[in-house]
Amino acid sequence: MVARQTPGFTGADLANLLNEAAILAARNKKVAIGTQELEEASLRVMAGPEKRSRLITPEEKAIIAYHEVGHALVMKSIAKSDPVHKVSVVSRGQALGVTIQLPLKDRYLTSKSELNARMAAAMGGRAAEEIIFGDVTTGAKQDIEHATSIARQMVCEFGMSDRLGLVTLHRKGDGDSMFFSELTAADVDAEVKALTDAAYREAHDICQKRRATLVRIAEHLQVVETIDGAELDRLLFEEAIPPVTVRVPEIAESAVAARIAAAEAHDWDEASDGSAHDSEGLPPIAAS
Repeated sequence: MVARQTPGFTGADLANLLNEAAILAARNKKVAIGTQELEEASLRVMAGPEKRSRLITPEEKAIIAYHEVGHALVMKSIAKSDPVHKVSVVSRGQALGVTIQLPLKDRYLTSKSELNARMAAAMGGRAAEEIIFGDVTTGAKQDIEHATSIARQMVCEFGMSDRLGLVTLHRKGDGDSMFFSELTAADVDAEVKALTDAAYREAHDICQKRRATLVRIAEHLQVVETIDGAELDRLLFEEAIPPVTVRVPEIAESAVAARIAAAEAHDWDEASDGSAHDSEGLPPIAAS
């Protein structure tokens, strides 16, 4: 289980994780580290400790919930995305909310479609904000930086740009220093923008198409504050189940009309016999 939750962790990261888990177990007065401590410790190493003391208004909490569910919905809608492990509106570190993905196994190569999926997932939060509130916030700052960094690597390092082709636009050993002309720099900027714009359009289309699901899960997240991958799958599965419609067999109109006419005729015959049901001074009710 620890290996599943710690993809790409170094030895130092694992040491930090076990140290955090031991501290949590001691605080809970336990004699051994349990699953709960390991889960929380892995989140602390990846995203930082919880900051429940940070005061967040209900309006901000709603924005954060839709933002994080936007990320998760885009991740679950693209085949090349890694599985969603947890979605939370609880502040951790510098983040007001977190959406964590965990790959199923260690990978050493990343395809172009997987990089595009990561960019779209990063843009899901901003897209959800715009669709639901008609406005955007500063909460997507790190998401935009992440997507832009991926796009620039695709163009300048990985040769994944149709416009610029199979070239490397960084001099090895000089960090981020560029060694190409201003004309090429303009092409790089245009290509990076094209990739990030395409990622945002994809995220926006997904959130718009599944808006009802976005609203339902975000409202639920505001109540429970944290959703794990299994619960998210269950909530998405409810969307896939079509409503059951019970059809009542239709009875021929002529048969119904005949039964009504027969019943009214029977009542009319009993009333015409001068029984106690006659109402004095009132005309008889005619059968239709």
